[in-house]
Amino acid sequence: MAFKESAAGRVFDAVNAGLMVLVVVVTLYPMLYIVFGSLSSASALVGHGGLLLHPEGFSLKAFSAVIRNPNILSGYRTTLLIVVLGTAFNLFMTALGAYVLSRRGFPLGKPLMMGIVFTMYFSGGLIPRYLLIYRTLGLGNNLLALVLPSAIATWNLLIMRTYFQGIPESMEESAKIDGANDFHVLFRIILPLSLPVVAVVTLYYGVGHWNAWFDAMVFIRERALYPLQLILREILVLSNMDTMGSGGEDLEGLGENLKYATIVTATLPILFAYPFIQKYFVKGIMIGAVKG
Repeated sequence: MAFKESAAGRVFDAVNAGLMVLVVVVTLYPMLYIVFGSLSSASALVGHGGLLLHPEGFSLKAFSAVIRNPNILSGYRTTLLIVVLGTAFNLFMTALGAYVLSRRGFPLGKPLMMGIVFTMYFSGGLIPRYLLIYRTLGLGNNLLALVLPSAIATWNLLIMRTYFQGIPESMEESAKIDGANDFHVLFRIILPLSLPVVAVVTLYYGVGHWNAWFDAMVFIRERALYPLQLILREILVLSNMDTMGSGGEDLEGLGENLKYATIVTATLPILFAYPFIQKYFVKGIMIGAVKG
């Protein structure tokens, strides 16, 4: 039986589609403006007013300056190191914690969960964190200060724990009958069956490390260890163009172009990685809404 849509339904669909197109334009145009600005010549960009719908006087000089700048390159190396090693460490620790808390026979499960959830709403603050990292752990000016204290994110732990609880207990029992211990169960049975939530948590941790700058600003003193986002902050927020001045390029008049090119350079890796994991996003986000 064919369904005939009413006039009100057609009007609703048209208005809804129009609003969605408007949201896409409002969201996408700032990104396109930055890309077009980074590809424009400095003189043409300064003299341009209004909307920027294409590069004005196409030029790659700003990207050349960014790529050749040693501060940007060292920032990239530091950030990639933190993202790769930090995300792997985060996943390992989160998987261990989620597995333990998802076991229904674990006697301390509920008290531990209450303590963990408590940390989502209350924290010690910056000063105790600073004293812990600098004095107790002795990690001042050390990249481990950007990884170890944030080994497990509470929300990611809850998502992974909830997913693990949905895996039938019979699979674990069968493996243990065959002589498997908890590490075998976790890494050979639970995690291979949990690829969607692993992909989501990986993206959460990876993006978090990629965008992080505050901890580096507080705990890192050596410029060679600055991550990319801290260098980007100096250029964009503090307008410190000295950061760009050691790459052997003539940077006169390239202020805005350099800012745009640096933003594009710092954003592209995440934009390229996101589509490969996006299909798991909705499923991963909805996991926490199914169970407590």
